[in-house]
Amino acid sequence: MQTPESAITLTDNAASKIKELLAGQENASDQALRVAVRGGGCSGFQYALAFDKKRDDDNVFEHNGVAVIVDKVSMQFVFGSEVDFVDGLQGAGFAVNNPNVVAACGCGSSFQVKEDAAEAASV
Repeated sequence: MQTPESAITLTDNAASKIKELLAGQENASDQALRVAVRGGGCSGFQYALAFDKKRDDDNVFEHNGVAVIVDKVSMQFVFGSEVDFVDGLQGAGFAVNNPNVVAACGCGSSFQVKEDAAEAASV
């Protein structure tokens, strides 16, 4: 499956932080940032970000020298997203800026996408 490079991007801050985190790992050359979506939370879906090895059916993107992998199921939910690293008063961490999100829970840990909103409205 050929997917446009813009399917998921990293900000400069995110790429720098990922490089920094990978630098301390023995098998860094085999690792990439996996961006996945899992069911759960009060709004339906949650992001799962972790360092992982590429699997045969993954989509792979490279931005600022960092590899990002997304499985086929998650791709439909994160297409067009940008991963950022933020360091503010409420703490530091990775944030996914996703144009497909139509609703999020109050604590910001889960979200709902356009397709789910349409299905929920038809019930």
